[in-house]
Amino acid sequence: MKPITQEWIEKAEGDWATLRREYRVRKKPNYDAVCFHAQQCAEKYLKARLQEASIHFAKTHNLVILLNDLLLIEPSWTNLHGSSASLTVYAVKFRYPGDKSDKLEAKEAVRHCRLIRKTVRQTFNLSTDD
Repeated sequence: MKPITQEWIEKAEGDWATLRREYRVRKKPNYDAVCFHAQQCAEKYLKARLQEASIHFAKTHNLVILLNDLLLIEPSWTNLHGSSASLTVYAVKFRYPGDKSDKLEAKEAVRHCRLIRKTVRQTFNLSTDD
């Protein structure tokens, strides 16, 4: 694995740890942060796979665009389209006043992120345990 790919994975795992920690908080959980870090984790994992394949990618938070670039080398990943689309909005949706996440939305964000994380980690022969 390329060193830069490993860095992307380490960054993704930082987001994974943060979202899981915040999701489990009992007193004053920040579900907005859970959704944001779910999107960030998935984004970094998709970019890690692109990086490893030496595929240039745009500076974007749109997971569908990143996934579409990956489908050239990972055609079986079409099942990630729904999760990518669902998570993309969390790059900015709750970052500013006017909208707020709840536990159910955060749970769905974690589910979508977990699917993308597991899929990419399997490609790298990495553990898929939480």
